[in-house]
Amino acid sequence: MKRGVIILLSLTLISLGFAQNISGTRAQKKYEYLGKLSSNIYDPDSVSNPYGRYGSPYGNTINNPYSPYGSPYSPKSVNNPYATGSSSPILIGADGKYLGRLNANQYDPESVSNPYGRYGSPYSPDSINNPYGKYGSPYSPYSVSNPYTTQAPKIYAPTGLSTLGMPEIKSNLIKWPDK
Repeated sequence: MKRGVIILLSLTLISLGFAQNISGTRAQKKYEYLGKLSSNIYDPDSVSNPYGRYGSPYGNTINNPYSPYGSPYSPKSVNNPYATGSSSPILIGADGKYLGRLNANQYDPESVSNPYGRYGSPYSPDSINNPYGKYGSPYSPYSVSNPYTTQAPKIYAPTGLSTLGMPEIKSNLIKWPDK
């Protein structure tokens, strides 16, 4: 009897472990973490740190003009003025708020480069370009402009075809894994 209970308990724990591993793997395949959009040159995850993993001009980063995320010709790039929609990397605030798409297209309605859009306007509370807002002020701990912040918005690049429409976003608050 003890042997049966132990075997049943072991199988249950093993199956739970496999279930967590599979779901974690699927979540990681949808988006690739590209670092924090921050002016903090000392934060190891900042794209402004030239010696860090995400700020190096030689790695697979937005600062490398030959990488898919830094090339002016790649549809996944933050520097492509013609990139639109779901192929561009997205910004997520440290509080989980969606802050728009990180690309150079000033006509994309979700781009942080669109001066008339919700995420690019210097007057919008959700914009990183608002010098008085939560995400653009040089004094806010969540801002891209604060040179001392460690809670800057994170950059995620879509990696699979299942993310093209992004139907999983139901509200403006999203919980993302750290990496």
